[in-house]
Amino acid sequence: MADGPRMGATEWLLLVTLSVLWGGSFFFAKVALAALPPLTLVLGRTGIAAATLVLVLYIAGYRFRGGMRAWCAYLVMGTLNNAVPFALLAWSQTEIASGLASILNSMTPLCTALLAHLFTRDERLTFGKLTGILVGLAGAIVMIGPELLAGLGVHVLAELAALAATVSYALAGLYGRRFKGDPPIVTAAGQLAASACLMLPAVLLVDRPWRLAAPGAAIWGALAGMALLSTALAYILYFRILARAGATNVLLVTFLIPVTALLLGVLVLGERLEPGEIAGMLLIFAGLALIDGRLLRLRERVRSRDGLGGERATQVADGST
Repeated sequence: MADGPRMGATEWLLLVTLSVLWGGSFFFAKVALAALPPLTLVLGRTGIAAATLVLVLYIAGYRFRGGMRAWCAYLVMGTLNNAVPFALLAWSQTEIASGLASILNSMTPLCTALLAHLFTRDERLTFGKLTGILVGLAGAIVMIGPELLAGLGVHVLAELAALAATVSYALAGLYGRRFKGDPPIVTAAGQLAASACLMLPAVLLVDRPWRLAAPGAAIWGALAGMALLSTALAYILYFRILARAGATNVLLVTFLIPVTALLLGVLVLGERLEPGEIAGMLLIFAGLALIDGRLLRLRERVRSRDGLGGERATQVADGST
């Protein structure tokens, strides 16, 4: 049985880039949430990103697929991939630490792999893939800090909200396979435009943003970074990886997000790596290697080659006696 879509060098590079872009969203969210309610933050994030992508795609000569059926698909995708998880994660971060939210978010690949095994034919769950996901999840916990798990159960609703966001992301990954033949920028713009339209009435009814104090420059900067980098650009990469490597592989990004955040801290801020962080990164890399399967396939080729070599040597020896 085939292992399903595989990651090439280009896909791994795009995945690392995506992890950097999405890793920054946790920082941007913490800054923006100091002045903006969660729903308003989600509307600002999706609205600015959608407007930017629509402008870019029209300048580039792309067009949306026509018809109500296409926009219903964008609406479903936007609900599962943006509106629901963004709102749940933004609200959960008002109650729990970003580190704990990251750990809970790291369960997305496991959830995706299980759902893909149940509902797809080409992304079946293999022993190597399951082992790699569990090893990667363990690495994320070790690297971010197992002590954060001691806080589990303190804010149960916020923790359940973060877990529900992972399920929503997993469902979005599977649903997004239907956009495989469309240009990534078109799909990204369509789902974000649908998300913004979906969030607008909720924000007007719940947050009533006209009553909020005017945000400062730092808040606008965080919102712009979140919208343009962690959303608009990130979802172009997301849909490209999804089309070429499948739902389970694209959501491996949740393992890489804490790694890239840590390495950026070392390279940019001069922070020091702790032994637990190094151990966690090694576990994550080991998990990704198991999921990728290349090392296992290389080992099998070497074994088969050695076996053939030994068999030929035996035949030569038998022929000479």
